[in-house]
Amino acid sequence: MKNFKENNLLLPEKYYLTDGGMETTLIFHQGIDIPYFATFDLLKNPLHRKAIDRYFRQYLDMAAKHNTGFILESVTWRAHSDWGPTLGYTQRELAEVNRQAVEQVKELRQEYLESIDHILVSGCIGPRYDGYAVNKDGWEDYKSYHSPQIKTLRDCGVDMVTALTINSKEEALGIVMAAKDINVPTVISFTVEMDGNLPDGHSLQEAIEAIDSLTDSYALYFMINCAHPLHFEQKLSALNGLSERICGIRANASCKSHAELDESPVLESGDKEELAQWYGIFKNRHPHIKVFGGCCGTDITHIEEICENLFNMDG
Repeated sequence: MKNFKENNLLLPEKYYLTDGGMETTLIFHQGIDIPYFATFDLLKNPLHRKAIDRYFRQYLDMAAKHNTGFILESVTWRAHSDWGPTLGYTQRELAEVNRQAVEQVKELRQEYLESIDHILVSGCIGPRYDGYAVNKDGWEDYKSYHSPQIKTLRDCGVDMVTALTINSKEEALGIVMAAKDINVPTVISFTVEMDGNLPDGHSLQEAIEAIDSLTDSYALYFMINCAHPLHFEQKLSALNGLSERICGIRANASCKSHAELDESPVLESGDKEELAQWYGIFKNRHPHIKVFGGCCGTDITHIEEICENLFNMDG
């Protein structure tokens, strides 16, 4: 069984972009209702599917402009067994919408093959429960829960599976175990609270050490998303012997807490210049970080500012 050093899909000399805060962009900028942040449900509406295509093309164009690779995430963050029935989907229909979502990003990859030389298709999965609420399930429960979607995404031909906004060591471990069982390259992206620790109380150091120890370092790499750099940069810099395992950042635009963002009736778009400066700090202090994107509150203008900072720093 390959570990991350043998099975890493990222080209070591290349930077990669991914997208920003899709849900907040579609809701606040385009007026599209997304119940439960379940973007996959939009695929049933041809107009909404076109809106998603347009959204992705902005970021692909940005990658072409700056000569980076790109990671296309399918809109399947909530297309799994607990959330699907909430929106009226059967398990069979969930499998089909996962397939449709992967086909959508595959078509976009085909469209951009001549302008971007390395595009990865990632099957996106999200936490079983709310992204900020911690539950006491063990990793075996999470492995059983996430296995069906991971298998479906594998059968659709994704390059890898990325689990975004994971808030506990146990769920992350269950996802990696499920992916390892069927040999699917996988990425774990943690969210953290304002103290830089996971919502379950574990530090990044503790979580990554435990997962790598129990899985023979199977995960391709780890990321941080859905938190502002002010909340995690110190913990990232303090990682002891594990700094190379964090290879991606998808930060929130705002430095407000998860609770404050949940209660806000307006889009919290933060300070774009400050956020871009933080990304420059990450690039300089942590050269192993190769994947850059955004999360809640960020849109194409944030990523444009970030790219100008990252890739024109010497110009």
